[in-house]
Amino acid sequence: MNEAALLAGRHNKEQLGMPEFEEAIDRVMAGPERKSRVISKKEREIIAYHEVGHAIVARMIPGSDPVHKISIIPRGHMALGYTLQVPEEDRFLISKQELLNRICVLLGGRVTESIKFGDVTSGAQNDLERATATARQMVTQLGMSDRLGPVTLGKKHHEVFLGRDIMEDRNYSEEIAYAIDQEVRRILDECFERVRTILVENFEKVEEITAILLEKEVLEGTEFNLLLGMPDQQPELEAPLPAPREETKKAEATDEDDEEEYDDEYEEEPDVPEKE
Repeated sequence: MNEAALLAGRHNKEQLGMPEFEEAIDRVMAGPERKSRVISKKEREIIAYHEVGHAIVARMIPGSDPVHKISIIPRGHMALGYTLQVPEEDRFLISKQELLNRICVLLGGRVTESIKFGDVTSGAQNDLERATATARQMVTQLGMSDRLGPVTLGKKHHEVFLGRDIMEDRNYSEEIAYAIDQEVRRILDECFERVRTILVENFEKVEEITAILLEKEVLEGTEFNLLLGMPDQQPELEAPLPAPREETKKAEATDEDDEEEYDDEYEEEPDVPEKE
């Protein structure tokens, strides 16, 4: 809200609108725009394919959060582009399948680079870190490994003020540590193959949408779904809204008819004496 208010003030606006809120969200999450940053045509193309890969995988996997925006405008110090997903509702629990879906979406950019260019870049570094951390958390903390079972492995010590993990006690053997590494690798490999299948089957759409993204630099979620030829992802209402009640038109009547209708519908209230 503060960032949106500052943006509105810079444009001499008296009220906050959705453009200010949208830009405020982007600035808080990824930093201010850096349009002055010089990016070569080749790298710009790689970034566009990378982001469209994320978006295509997110849209094709059932249960993933809807794609809200795709951008290849550099922001902050590190972000060369981003794909923003917005959940339809607040959630406090997350299932195993939803975590696997998130890993697939994170791998979408790297797989797209591999398919298109036959090579990969360092642009997927943060994606790989997050995907690996999610897979390891599933195995060691959430008990979501069929091989190791519903156990918590490792005990973390938290710093009181910073709230960060300072160190971790390995309360398991080297054999279990090797099994953890194998499970993490298995999860990532299975997600990688699933993502590759999705992108190979839909790579014509990847090419088409990437060309438009290179031209426009930003695609909203509604426009992305339209280009993909799929219905827009909107949250459904729990119950349909009631239809507006139509006013009935009464036929013209004489004064006598009006009096008769009034007498039928309403009873005359008795006179109540006023208190002195």
